[in-house]
Amino acid sequence: MKPAVRQTRAFLMDLFERHGFYPRHDLGQNFLIDLNILDVVVREAGLTRDDVVIEVGSGTGGLTTHMAVEAGHVVSVEYDRNMFGLASEHAGVFPNVTLMNCDALRNKNHLATEVLEEIQKHLAVDPNRTLKMVANLPYNIATPLISNLIATELPWTKIVVMVQLELAERMAALPHISNYNGLSVWVQSQADVKIVRRIPPTVFWPRPDVNSAIISITPVPERRALIKDRKFFQNYVRMVFTQRRKMLRKVTCGVLGNDLTKAQVDEAFEAEGLTQTTRAEELLPAQLVSLSNRLRDAIVRRDEGGA
Repeated sequence: MKPAVRQTRAFLMDLFERHGFYPRHDLGQNFLIDLNILDVVVREAGLTRDDVVIEVGSGTGGLTTHMAVEAGHVVSVEYDRNMFGLASEHAGVFPNVTLMNCDALRNKNHLATEVLEEIQKHLAVDPNRTLKMVANLPYNIATPLISNLIATELPWTKIVVMVQLELAERMAALPHISNYNGLSVWVQSQADVKIVRRIPPTVFWPRPDVNSAIISITPVPERRALIKDRKFFQNYVRMVFTQRRKMLRKVTCGVLGNDLTKAQVDEAFEAEGLTQTTRAEELLPAQLVSLSNRLRDAIVRRDEGGA
């Protein structure tokens, strides 16, 4: 297979000069020029021929070509038509790369249908195939991309992505820390999160205005299996963390007021050993999973005509 091109700063500047257009700041087009860090990303992903990789933000195809050498298949999505052309020029020659010129998101809560179908097509080639997301993610859509992949039933085994440092720290945050939020809970309730490396702006061209990080997310099936209704849990966590510093019992009565009485909410809180002054930001992901399950069970009993 053709070796991957080493896309240095000089290479990229010449490439854009020849094509007569330049990276777009509004789309977060910052390209990694420290090739050692690119190697760290690919090594952390641990790609094999059983892996289908979803990459969002093909850019000029630098990371795409590196992954194609190791993976079974790479599905790489690029929104910008100019970048799609450059990626096609460098990565399109690999038979195990599919390049898509589209939005990776159908909306903020769902991945694009055509992207999901393409992933599923390549997973179906072999029952041993699994999915990994590996990418230098556009900062403005990194959160929904990660959150929505975790929400699917796709057989994903690893997410290794470059994101804004603030987002990486938020996903890895613990209770009582200021950036602990609903995303922290949603990810950690189902996976282990590790910040692999903090990255300064100098390793990108053009330089972004913020620090970045490589983050690795590995699913924990036993943890994920404890969530009885993942959609209910995701919505509940999202809603209560919009008022994270208010008393969780009061917030819960508000967001589930059409489904449960205050007495039923109090019963769930008492069973979980929570007080009326407990706040969402104080609870571990596992505690919020358990509370969510109990609240969901109470709603199911009501719908079934029970107490």
